[in-house]
Amino acid sequence: MHISKTVKWLTAALLAVGMSVQATAAEDIRIGWTAWSDAEFVTKLAKRILEEKMDYEVELLQTDIAPQYQGLANGDIDVMLMSWQPGTHADYVSKMGDKIVNLGLLYTHARLGWVVPDFVPESEVSSITDLKKPAVRDRLDETITGIDPGAGLTRLSKQAIEDYGLDYELQISSGAGMTAALDRAIRRDEWIVVTGWSPHWMFGKYDLRYLEDPKGVLGAFERVHAVARQGFYQDDVKAAGFLSRMQLPIEDLEAAMNDAQESSYEEAVTKYMANNEDRIHYWVTGEL
Repeated sequence: MHISKTVKWLTAALLAVGMSVQATAAEDIRIGWTAWSDAEFVTKLAKRILEEKMDYEVELLQTDIAPQYQGLANGDIDVMLMSWQPGTHADYVSKMGDKIVNLGLLYTHARLGWVVPDFVPESEVSSITDLKKPAVRDRLDETITGIDPGAGLTRLSKQAIEDYGLDYELQISSGAGMTAALDRAIRRDEWIVVTGWSPHWMFGKYDLRYLEDPKGVLGAFERVHAVARQGFYQDDVKAAGFLSRMQLPIEDLEAAMNDAQESSYEEAVTKYMANNEDRIHYWVTGEL
């Protein structure tokens, strides 16, 4: 009788320890992100909510977009909050197939394109086709200033150079490198074409415009999704449910990104959380 009770107690204790270990493991979430302004704000916002409102431990892993998709497919990361669909990341989504799971929309009406400062005369440069003009090509030093090599925008920009028959070099850089080059050109009143996207804080800071893309190479409006590794939803319905409900109006996102440039992303996240308590309560609980 005494032995039976001891066995039952040990069994219960071992089960409790096992459940505790499983619960702790479930509370660790690895989120991949790229150093783009919208990705940085959305990812750091999700991290703060998961940690402060839902008691998770979140690890942020910064890398280019291609390794993030590979990380999801391999199970090395759990979530990525910057899947541009249907066009920009179409090759990644198609390649990974059923190895990744779409958790839902983060925001809509995102856009890609080539961007110039508004002081570049529209009468001379209004469309990508105008870049073929010899005088325009000289003013631009036959250069399009781009971002990181793995970005869908970089792939599409290379395609645009080919499809429009442009004698230009796509200068590979980073999001920060692109905006630094843009800022330098504007301060010097120099012409520049950069690969850009909306939402982005640069549209709030500078007077800019997109060039027309009559061939539609750079795509139309895009939707940005949260995507996860296979099995993440089954492993953690609570966290996956939160991410599936996390949707931001693009105007709010642009305002928050501008706040981040004036202060920091951490302060912008704090401000957003303070000003949107009801929305965040719904994201976390699903209750209106």
